[in-house]
Amino acid sequence: MATSVTHGIRISVQPRFEPEHSDPEQGRFLFSYRIAITNTSEHTVQLLRRRWHIWDSLAPKREVEGPGVVGETPVLAPGEQFTYSSVCDLRSSLGRMDGTYTMRRADTSDHFEVRIPAFALLYPWQAN
Repeated sequence: MATSVTHGIRISVQPRFEPEHSDPEQGRFLFSYRIAITNTSEHTVQLLRRRWHIWDSLAPKREVEGPGVVGETPVLAPGEQFTYSSVCDLRSSLGRMDGTYTMRRADTSDHFEVRIPAFALLYPWQAN
């Protein structure tokens, strides 16, 4: 599990290869990932935007940006956690993702960036 803390916001990521939705012979590798966002700061915050950098060993680097995550812009009081799952498809068996969330402090409306730690997207048999 990859974990980072920025401005008191802890991001933990657990990736998983999805064999039932992949076809390695056709160059389709699907990975899911579960993210836990925990507010360890003293301030209520809201997640406004996400930006992902996706590296695939057989394809150009991709960037995905947009509002919220999975259709939500969660508000987290101190000590609260929000979890969600999503997916990423690759053409190869080896990739990596990282990124940032844009957050807003509720009391000041100040925006700040939170780092999403880099994590590997690795076909399980690739590691042997």
